Amino acid sequence: MNGAVHCKLSTLMGANRMSVQDVHKGTGLSRNTISNLYHDKATRVDYETISRLCCFFKCDISDMFSFSNEDSHEIAKSVVTDDKSGHPTHVSLFSGCGGLDLGFDQAGFKRLWANDFDKDAQAVYRLNLGDIDGRDITQVDASEIPDCDVITAGFPCQPFSNAGNRKGVHDSRGMLYQECLRIIEAKMPKVILFENVKGLMSTKYIDGRRLVDVIASDLENMDDVGYNVTYEVLNASDYRVPQNRQRLIMIGVRKDLGITFEFPEKQSKEGLEVGNILDIPEDVPNQVDWPLSPQAQSMIEKIPEGGSWKSIDYEDLSPRFQRIRDDMKRYHAPNFYRRFARNEINGTITASAQPENCGIVHPTKNRRYTIREIARSQTFPDDFVFIDDGLKNITAMYKVIGNAVPVKMANAVANAIMEQVFDDKEE
Repeated sequence: MNGAVHCKLSTLMGANRMSVQDVHKGTGLSRNTISNLYHDKATRVDYETISRLCCFFKCDISDMFSFSNEDSHEIAKSVVTDDKSGHPTHVSLFSGCGGLDLGFDQAGFKRLWANDFDKDAQAVYRLNLGDIDGRDITQVDASEIPDCDVITAGFPCQPFSNAGNRKGVHDSRGMLYQECLRIIEAKMPKVILFENVKGLMSTKYIDGRRLVDVIASDLENMDDVGYNVTYEVLNASDYRVPQNRQRLIMIGVRKDLGITFEFPEKQSKEGLEVGNILDIPEDVPNQVDWPLSPQAQSMIEKIPEGGSWKSIDYEDLSPRFQRIRDDMKRYHAPNFYRRFARNEINGTITASAQPENCGIVHPTKNRRYTIREIARSQTFPDDFVFIDDGLKNITAMYKVIGNAVPVKMANAVANAIMEQVFDDKEE
């Protein structure tokens, strides 16, 4: 706030002989929020916080705040109340280049703060969506993050991914979900959303339990309030995304709201075939691709539409691929150098984009997909721009797009959250 506005919560709490814990239990506000107001250290206060406090103490706003001039109510509106729009507010952790956040923006949420440590993702995010905090989340104090209605987090998936080494919790990145829990416990938003790869479902915690069950239990029992938690593996193609991409989505709704989230119904897959993403007007940016190595180039020239490296005659394979062909069971028959046909739905767009490592190549042309083609596969709109002013940035764009949450899947879930949790509150 500013020097014209002072919070009198300490006076009210003293008169009623109440502790921070008493106010926390009575309002559902986080202890951190209450403490900052008690010490008159809050830099912003949203309307819902004011409403809860005034209702709890059965007082008017003038009893909760003092104003140094006669225009007190105008100051209250312009300074104390952060958001007069009525839109539910959103904080984003591990935001990446912004696929999840864009889906929430489109659903009507107001984004207050976002964070990601990856510099390439930051650059794309700032170019399209605005400011983003670039610090390591472990170095961010919860008091620096605004109170909000929803917290989303797509914490690093590499430790749990089938495309990675799957070290799980033994990878330092695999424990970053605990940073999310730290911030959630400080803020206690109405809704939380975690997004990760399907592999998280089979990852074991250090005590042998499934990690997904550990996370769910931590949320269900958090801070004497807890969350009603539900999770499900969704296929992005069920939500108008032109690729078969399975992702774990976990939703928690704060228990005092009395709501258990229900995932949105599956949608039609009509029109999601590869051929429908390839007709791109010339004036749309980022229609450049990452050149293949000579070996990869020679490989894909032998692969027909709808095929893979397995379509190549044995004698035309390199010694490495001949060894794999000789013992398919040992190597789990990997589908390298995959071309999906124009009448098929694409497979998963990966961060690697390497044909020899689950990367997908163009159905008819002897090249990778362009940046714009993979962006369309992730349902980024054509006016969402990426940085392609050099080979280093081009390769980085494949990574940030491949790591992103498909916009339309994010939007489908965000719309369901809006309808089930907030719409009745806004009437």
